[in-house]
Amino acid sequence: MDQHILCDIHSPDDVKKLDETQLSELCTEIRDCITETVSKNGGHLASSLGAVELTVALHRAFSSPKDAILFDVGHQSYAHKLLTGRFDRFSTLRTEGGLSGFMRPQESEHDPFVTGHSSNSIAAAYGIYRAKRMRGEAGTAVAVIGDGAMTGGLAYEALNNVGNGRSNFIIVLNDNKMSISRNVGTWSRAFTRLRNRPHYHHLKFAVNRFVLRIPWIGGALNEGLAKIKDYFRGLVYRNNVFMGLGYNYLGPVNGHDIAAMESLFKIAQGYTRPSVIHVITTKGKGYAYAENSPRSYHGVSPFDIELGASDSGKKNFSDVAGKTLCRLAEKDDKICAITAAMTTGTGLLDFSSRFKNRFFDVGIAEQYAVTFGAGLAKGGMKPFFVVYSSFLQRGYDQIIHDAAIEHLPLKLLVDRAGIVGEDGESHQGVFDAAFLSSVPGMEIYSPACYEELEYRIEETAGNDSLCAIRYPRGCVGEAADFDFRQDVSTELHGGKNAVVTYGRIFWHAKQAVKAVGNTDLYKLNKIYPLDLQTIEKLKKYERIDFFEEGIRSGGIAEHLAGLLADSGYQGRYFIHAIENKFVAQATVSSALRHYGLDADGMVLRLTKDAVTEEV
Repeated sequence: MDQHILCDIHSPDDVKKLDETQLSELCTEIRDCITETVSKNGGHLASSLGAVELTVALHRAFSSPKDAILFDVGHQSYAHKLLTGRFDRFSTLRTEGGLSGFMRPQESEHDPFVTGHSSNSIAAAYGIYRAKRMRGEAGTAVAVIGDGAMTGGLAYEALNNVGNGRSNFIIVLNDNKMSISRNVGTWSRAFTRLRNRPHYHHLKFAVNRFVLRIPWIGGALNEGLAKIKDYFRGLVYRNNVFMGLGYNYLGPVNGHDIAAMESLFKIAQGYTRPSVIHVITTKGKGYAYAENSPRSYHGVSPFDIELGASDSGKKNFSDVAGKTLCRLAEKDDKICAITAAMTTGTGLLDFSSRFKNRFFDVGIAEQYAVTFGAGLAKGGMKPFFVVYSSFLQRGYDQIIHDAAIEHLPLKLLVDRAGIVGEDGESHQGVFDAAFLSSVPGMEIYSPACYEELEYRIEETAGNDSLCAIRYPRGCVGEAADFDFRQDVSTELHGGKNAVVTYGRIFWHAKQAVKAVGNTDLYKLNKIYPLDLQTIEKLKKYERIDFFEEGIRSGGIAEHLAGLLADSGYQGRYFIHAIENKFVAQATVSSALRHYGLDADGMVLRLTKDAVTEEV
């Protein structure tokens, strides 16, 4: 792969030196590099390919790191990484110890803020902008938001706040077929062409300066002209939310025309009120498979570039959850499914087509999804909110105030629970057991196999409880060989020691117990509230080891420790969990091994007395 231009780009300053022909070649090289790397490492392909020219234009119009540029969602930032001195390390993208798949300040001074999830760029960038002004520092901040991030509530909270002030703060809206208020008719097209020309803005600024110099009436006259202009602009750009909130609206502009975007970026810096620059891009541009099927190429596993990515065909927890909901919905017309912009990822594609009037994709709006689901439950329906564990964190307040307080039977299917792998810190599902177990009335289950997941979904669909069923990403090879219909399953070997665990790592615990011998195994099927009869049974053991694929603080192991202490337990109790730190990117197997949560790690801990702090 020829990358003779890209290999000479060591900072954004090098991008500014290129001519038009070189810029075109650079964009081609960037796309080739991204496609080749993602084909080997997996990652977010289509969105990054669509943002190549946009990224080049940004780095020509602004001066990073003096000007802070925040990409949101952060997986749009692959081209940004290549233009900011990370080309020589780009092959390590999303690998253990390598480059992150998102913006990460610890990685580069050109990444001003963590944007691993979505919808936080406007708020964070405006905070950086205001801090620069208050400290008298040079530079500005730019929020580049797109790929669905504008469906998140935080983005609108920020828009409302930013629009109230006087500033030249800039928001770049990367529109790759997301829902945006539509401009209307011939007048709109003509006005857009006019507004996208630099001469229009230069003339506008000159007129403003001239009018303001007119003695006595200059200020009032300028204000009156502005109101007249806004009136006619409102007729052309009907229902434009940005203009209604007090922004200059520039665009839409072709997101693959570097010169046009660069011109608008520079124009926006001359305004005294915030601007939204609407950029139209093609998701997946430059790689035919991704252009033709951007949804399928949003996030991909390693694939053959010539053949394209394909579904592995392997059964996985997400598919089982989706098929189970379809089966239940066929018999019960009260069953509803809600997702937050993750129809495919959560296995709901079939449900969305078969039960259209009972399927709701609310966008990246988990807070709304929880409250909407609570409303459906209040109205007599049986809603299941299917959501990634790390994304559910946004809905914690609503789980408490809108579902738990009223004892509403909302069901949470928590996908990607536990360690998820290469997406790293922002996506690991290691907090849900801890924060959900703090909610009064919440019941939590953690299936370790497909049969158990099916059973729990069907069982909870028929009860009136608020509950969460959490399950890991990917596949499991084992079939059930335990009674998952009980709250706790046991394998008793007459030992004086016991291992307690739940979820995916049960299979590792099973191997470890077999290897060390003389140890009983307790699998929590219902992980919260804990069964008090089980507490009484555990009191007889001299030593108990609890293995948990989750954060230690507030986790299920600590809940069990408290109950054992209250019951007067006199034995030794060890917790083996993630010690209140963020889990770095790595394969799932590598991360489990690192935290001693695989079979070998468990054997090591069970055969040594003091490798973990005793509770």
